[in-house]
Amino acid sequence: MIGARRAAVLGSPIAHSKSPVLHGAAYDALGLTGWTYERIECTGDRLPGLVGSLGAEWVGLSVTMPNKIAALEFATERTTRAEVVGSANTLVRIADGWRADCTDVDGVTGALADAGVTDLDGETVVVVGAGGTARPSLVALASLGARSVRVVARSADRAQGAIACGRAVGLDVTWTGFDAESIAAAVFGCAAVISTVPAEAAAPLAESLARTPLFFDAIYDPWPTPVAQAVSRAGGVVVGGLAMLLNQAYGQVEQFTGMPAPRHAMADALADAVR
Repeated sequence: MIGARRAAVLGSPIAHSKSPVLHGAAYDALGLTGWTYERIECTGDRLPGLVGSLGAEWVGLSVTMPNKIAALEFATERTTRAEVVGSANTLVRIADGWRADCTDVDGVTGALADAGVTDLDGETVVVVGAGGTARPSLVALASLGARSVRVVARSADRAQGAIACGRAVGLDVTWTGFDAESIAAAVFGCAAVISTVPAEAAAPLAESLARTPLFFDAIYDPWPTPVAQAVSRAGGVVVGGLAMLLNQAYGQVEQFTGMPAPRHAMADALADAVR
């Protein structure tokens, strides 16, 4: 049996995080007696000192805002996808330090799979937002075979980082303005829309976005969002951010423990936590 180990999620604010629910359920289901997972309030400037001070019993860290760039920069080793995304949501203890990964990519592909989408060969997708969640979304879309992506942002300058990320993984990425008319044109003929912006930011665009056949909203609180409601009313398929949270956690559990994630136990625990 593997001895007692420690893991945690780092972020600020962090009290709302559901990660302890997911990891705790996983460790229990795997019979990992003595394993613990906690929340730690931490900002990016504090991350190097905090992580560097952790003892050998610490096997892994989940990383949320505002620490994902700092986690990538701190790591001794980085996966290719974390480097392409430019941030990391996962730090795993290795022999000479910490390895950074971005299981947010798995979160997006898993959420889309939950909605029945496993192949976007040759399709066009709209991504609303160009920040931290947009980039793993672009990497995920490329892995599913998407051909082109229209990134919705308030300015072309804001979109440049996301555009560069998408092009690095072979996507044809263009910028679309953050207004109803531009978005309506972008959504026309697309296979799906992924929203990575706060619910209140996307709300004024709900009717334009509602024309999509599939809508994935990275938000899970509040839920449903105004756009999710509009898509549902229009007959589209909707998947929310809890699916992404769950699917990104599977990979973290597997990297921390070296064991297959107990997916049903984790999904049941999350469902119970949000009732």
